[in-house]
Parts: sequence; structure tokens; C-alpha cells
Amino acid sequence: MLHRKSASILLLAGIVLFPGRAGSQELKCNVQIVSQQIQGTNKQVFQTLQTAIYEFMNTKNWTSHVYSIDERIECNMMFNITEQLSADEFRGTLTIQSRRPIYNTNYNTVMLNYVDNKIHFRYVEFEPLEYDVTQHISNLTSLLAYWAYMIIGLDYDSFSYLGGTLLFQQAENIVANAQNAREGGWKPFESLDHKNRYWLVNDILNDGYRPLREFSYSYHRQGLDVMDGKVNEGRAVIAESLDKLQTVFREKPDPFIHWMQLILDAKADEMINIFSESFTEEKSRAIRILQEIDPANKTKYDKIQASN
Repeated sequence: MLHRKSASILLLAGIVLFPGRAGSQELKCNVQIVSQQIQGTNKQVFQTLQTAIYEFMNTKNWTSHVYSIDERIECNMMFNITEQLSADEFRGTLTIQSRRPIYNTNYNTVMLNYVDNKIHFRYVEFEPLEYDVTQHISNLTSLLAYWAYMIIGLDYDSFSYLGGTLLFQQAENIVANAQNAREGGWKPFESLDHKNRYWLVNDILNDGYRPLREFSYSYHRQGLDVMDGKVNEGRAVIAESLDKLQTVFREKPDPFIHWMQLILDAKADEMINIFSESFTEEKSRAIRILQEIDPANKTKYDKIQASN
């Protein structure tokens, strides 16, 4: 049985494989369909859809690893259906959130909090959700599979150095298969500010963004996971890892650095709490870097210095 804390051993041994192998489900995904904006239609279809998505996300084996029930990755998917174009065609948004437990504590840290604004799919009530790794046959299942791989990849990156690479490559393959899809969100030219599914996985796999993935490993596995018994040591690693964020900010491998902003949005309040308990020199260094790389929240980071 694979414990997520021992994932680094298997990942470094190259044992991450693809769906279809023996294993146990990786995700504990809560699914919600919101359809208040849709009037005068069969509301039962949304309940059926919610159940179908829940089963798809939670019963499929996305890797070859064996997870116990309490080791599954906790995540939420909230579909806000804003348009019903026909009896079986829908548009809306999707909010994806995922969390990761911190070793030897009851605390969960946010890994992803993202709004996908280009949700457009067909769903025929009671028809099974079909997914094929080799082709884009359903925009709904491609969406679900893409986010499943992204969620698991981010989790694996936090437990071992670049541990999520094969999962991100699977998400990238889904994007490649969807380049001829009529639905949006999959193509580079659709987003001038580089904020869609194509650009997100592209940036994660871009070598110029590698320091952000290195930051994730240092921050979580070498920082937060050791703070239960070694607070100062863990915080020192997190403080040092801020250099990786600063490197990406200054080099700007993608001028919009959207991926880094997502990390900062997920971790800003947490880092304020972490460094509020730090000593003066470490506080000042953290504030200086955070205010440089996240100028929109400059005043927010002043809370670190204001704390006792």
C-alpha cells in the first residue's frame, strides 16, 4: 500500500504509470452542479450529471499507485451552469480546488484554487461518460481527465522532486488531442493573457518555470512537513525557497507568469502566518521578496512585520 509520504521513493524509481494498471482510486472529489441560472428545464438532468461526474472522478484509476481511503487526494469541483444551449449542451464555469495534508498535523494546505471559465460540453442523461487517452471524444470527459491529472500532478510534485511530470504530460496529451475541438480553452491563441488549460500545463512543463515546481517540493516536503517537530528548520527552508519564486519573476519565461500568481494566491495567507512567527531578519527578507514578486498584495505582506 502506498502512503503519500513515501510517494517520493516510488516516483524516483519511475513507477508512475498510466490508467488501466492495477491500483486504487487516487481522488476524493466532491462534485457540485449549480444551475440556478437555468430556468424551465428538466432539473433532474443536473443531479444525474453530478452523480456521473462524481463516479467518473472517484472510481477511475489515474495512476498505478495503491491508495487507502484516507490517503486519497481531497478536491472539489463546482460546475456553475450558466447556459443551456439545447437539451444536451451546456456552458458555464468550473471551480477546481485541491488540498494536501501536512505531515503529523490536522492541517491541510491549499494546492490549487482555479476557475476555468471556458466550460462547454454535451451530456445526454444516463449515457455513460466515455474517455479515451488517444483521442478527444467528449469535451466533458477530456475536461475531467485534464483536471484529474493536474490535481494529482501537483500533489506528486509536493511529495517528490518533479514527481508530477508524467501526470502533467498526460494532461498535455489531452490538450494536444483537443486542438481540433470546437469547444474553447484548449488552444494557445484563444487566450491573449495565457490563462487557459493550454497555457497552464504548458507553463508547468516549461523548463523556465521549473523553479516553481522545485519551490513546491521544498515548501511542502522539506518545509511544512517538518515544522511539526522542527519549526525553525522548516521555516528556514521555506524562506530559502522564496528565491525560486523570485528567479521566475525576474526572468519571466512567460510574460504573464500566470502559473506563479496561482501559487501566490494559494499560499499568500499561509506564508504570512508562517513568517509572522519568524525572527526579524528572516521576516524582512521574506517581506522584501514577496512584495517584489506579488506587488498587487504589497500591503498584505506588511502584516508579517506587524506581528509580534
